[in-house]
Amino acid sequence: MAINLQETTVGTRENRLGSITGYCGSLRDLSGSCRCGRLKDGERCFTQSSGCNSGCALNQLAGIRNVAIINHAPSGCTAIASRSTVINRQLAKKRGVTTNTVFVGTDMNEQDTIFGSTESLGKIIREVYRRYRPEAIFVGTSCVTGIIGEDVDTVTRKVAEEIKVPVIPVHCEGFKTRIWATGFDIADHAVLTGIVKPPKEKRNVINFKNFCNGKRKEISEIFGRLGVEPLFLYRNSTVEELSHLSESLATVCICGSLGTYLGNGLEQAYGVPYLETLNPLGVVGFETWLRTIGKTIHKEREVEDYISEERVKYLPQIEEVKKKLSGLRAVIGMGPGFGFEIARVVEELGIQVVWQALWHFDSQHDNSQTPAAFQYMLDRSENYKLSVADQQNHELLNILNHYKPDLYFSRHPGSTVWAIKQGIPAVHIEDEYMAFGYQGTLNFAYTILDTVTNRSLARNLAARVKLPYTDWWYRQEPSHFYKEATE
Repeated sequence: MAINLQETTVGTRENRLGSITGYCGSLRDLSGSCRCGRLKDGERCFTQSSGCNSGCALNQLAGIRNVAIINHAPSGCTAIASRSTVINRQLAKKRGVTTNTVFVGTDMNEQDTIFGSTESLGKIIREVYRRYRPEAIFVGTSCVTGIIGEDVDTVTRKVAEEIKVPVIPVHCEGFKTRIWATGFDIADHAVLTGIVKPPKEKRNVINFKNFCNGKRKEISEIFGRLGVEPLFLYRNSTVEELSHLSESLATVCICGSLGTYLGNGLEQAYGVPYLETLNPLGVVGFETWLRTIGKTIHKEREVEDYISEERVKYLPQIEEVKKKLSGLRAVIGMGPGFGFEIARVVEELGIQVVWQALWHFDSQHDNSQTPAAFQYMLDRSENYKLSVADQQNHELLNILNHYKPDLYFSRHPGSTVWAIKQGIPAVHIEDEYMAFGYQGTLNFAYTILDTVTNRSLARNLAARVKLPYTDWWYRQEPSHFYKEATE
């Protein structure tokens, strides 16, 4: 589906891509439903938790240096600001740069909701510019502004003409989508429409969409051998750097859910290739990723030289640890961008995936292609059980009780802790680079080995914590959690 950069709003993943948040079946059944046009979103009679796309959108943009984020919302919606500000400043200090980005809310009240608040929004934007002199201002919408039909576009356009810096609307009303990853697309759309400029010349730069720049040094060294530089997005990047994204040689990403919109948008609008390949996690993913980059920028020989050197150092060590992991059984719960990648790495290490829970599922991306890691698992993995769970911990605990795996893998602490309370050792993959490259894969394997060898934390918690689930609940079949959508 073509990305429309003439509009200020972004279609939700449900509408653009046919993405879902409710499903229970198997890997190949899911694929078959996609290909036959039978995939429909399952409805739940009970939902325990979920996320909001505005958090994803505004937190992404707040990582840019020296900008202002204005959340046009009630005060509670801006509670995300403190966490975002602390993380961004800590990461900036770690890199050795400074950031003066500010994150403020308009504190909408009942009067604003009844009579509207576009006039006060304009005053707030002007005051934020007067105080902080940001290089760009992003104005996020909320459920309230969406419900009352607040004309944020007109306000931002008028103020931008006055202050001569980009003032960009970010339409991230929480009620518009069940898939919080839509917020990543909304942030990318704001950058593409408000910051990126048409190319003047090509530069030896590869855009790298990631979360926290954890392997900046290592990736810079690898790319240096190929004669290119990485531009890490968005944390610690500048407005000036972002304005030149259209001049890069290619775009890559550490997570398919995170970067597909930006990559496809740059390719459609400016011809910058988006390399939608396996992510650089595990040996197979890392080598596939590197070879795809090498082929795109015509550095195949340099890539093969690097791979040969690293294989000699690390493959024998990885194989030794793999022998100790072979035969373990695992359940995986995380978003699809990491979920299928981690499932692939786990199986690469000899561990059997018995169930995978995805927070949502994209059958395609904006270039109409099947996500690479999903296709890889279809081609090479056994037909394991799979659900789309939308972070429903009550469903996960039922599944864990049914399968009693040796390990649970999750990318979110709120999910990880419940498995440990149930007595199941868990690996929390907070670091997006936890299995990056050869060294990362070796470290990841040792982390798994340590986790299953020392089970004392899980045993002690399970012995002392009373969970709020009855035997009746644990006897329910996982397929009972949702009902088929009706026409």
